[in-house]
Amino acid sequence: MKIVYLNDHWKMQIAGEEAWIPAKVPGSVYDDLIRGGKLEDPYYRDNELKALSIMDNEFRYCCDFAAPKEEADKICLRFECLDTLAQVWLNGEFLGKAENMHRIYEFDVTGMLKEENHLEILFHSALKYIKEEQKKVRAVGCIDAMDGFAHLRKAHSMFGWDWGPRIPDAGIHRPVLLLFIKNARISDLYIRQKHEDGGVTLCPEVNLHCVSGEEEDYSFDIILHAPDGTVSTHTDSPAEIKVENPALWWPRGYGEQNLYLLEVVLRKDGAEIDRTAQKIGLRCIGVRREKDQYGESFAHEVNGITIFAMGADYIPQDNIFGRITKERTRKLLEDCAAANFNLIRVWGGGYYPEDDFLDACDELGLLVWQDFMFACAVYELTDAFEENITAEFIDNIKRIRNHACLALWCGNNEMEMFVAGGGWGNSPKQLGDYFKMYEYIIPKLLKKYDPETFY
Repeated sequence: MKIVYLNDHWKMQIAGEEAWIPAKVPGSVYDDLIRGGKLEDPYYRDNELKALSIMDNEFRYCCDFAAPKEEADKICLRFECLDTLAQVWLNGEFLGKAENMHRIYEFDVTGMLKEENHLEILFHSALKYIKEEQKKVRAVGCIDAMDGFAHLRKAHSMFGWDWGPRIPDAGIHRPVLLLFIKNARISDLYIRQKHEDGGVTLCPEVNLHCVSGEEEDYSFDIILHAPDGTVSTHTDSPAEIKVENPALWWPRGYGEQNLYLLEVVLRKDGAEIDRTAQKIGLRCIGVRREKDQYGESFAHEVNGITIFAMGADYIPQDNIFGRITKERTRKLLEDCAAANFNLIRVWGGGYYPEDDFLDACDELGLLVWQDFMFACAVYELTDAFEENITAEFIDNIKRIRNHACLALWCGNNEMEMFVAGGGWGNSPKQLGDYFKMYEYIIPKLLKKYDPETFY
């Protein structure tokens, strides 16, 4: 599969105005407006109010690009983060919409590309949306945030929190890609581990998106690069790979952060048609819960050793998401490591972290307690909402599950005591929805897509 990034030549405008300004992708509305001289620094004095009011508008993004000359059976346009209510057109033809910043969206554009192409995205006002939805069904939540924030699958803290302003950014926060698929592609990879008798057995589960033929028409090789530079190749779609004398991965302060590189090469009739790679750590992670004089213990356990957790919550680094960069994230996590952290909890009122964040945690030995993105609110579980969050869960479970740093999944932030206790005045249905979401939907999906990680 050939991947082409469409991160250049973007411009944006406030819908209804004539002026266009240069846009950065990945980036965000606020960052583009500030750089384009359309908005003063939202952090200065009461500029937060001006920044908030500008989000009553809609925003248009567009770019022009030349189509690469690539043979493909199918071409997909992929957005890794559209924040949040968006409609997408290619060459004037409507492709579809997005409604969840935590999801990945792909649109089939086979046969639609020309020599020169025009891609356009319209972002609708999140502020207007939550106001209208709140009139229909009252969803109570964090008193420091705007009413109705729970109706939209968007980082809740953008609407205000006890630690931050009401600066609800929007835009294209992650890369835009064209995928040229020939025959089939590797849609996802799950690497399960069995630790026994001093060795490790890797069980790779390779799932395919077949454009032509059936899965049995394809085979894959596994190439495993050990930390010491040793390379081993395993052909004919191996179900298991034995690793003798494994170099284990440990959290910071307990041992080395040894990482293996596992490559998957997809073949048809011997020819390579796709390839993917994932760094993994050989480790066994769980939670030790034992009765004690206080009730029950709760501690991370890695490779049979109970870990004393030292760390903090990770909230979005900036309310202006276009300023969150790989370099800034790396420096923050390096500072955490220098302060003797060994664990980072990704807080449920923000967003699922970038791959760069998780890669850095793997390398620095920082365990990750990963919340699902629900915090301090009552949620109305309609059929459409359930379908939306289910797709969100699957996208992020698949993306995060192979990382050495992943210590556990957690359903939400600071909610059960308020919901179950009636502190938010929730209805009987909303109380039932709470238990369905966190005691049924999420555990069921984790059992299917990541049964190895504690929830």
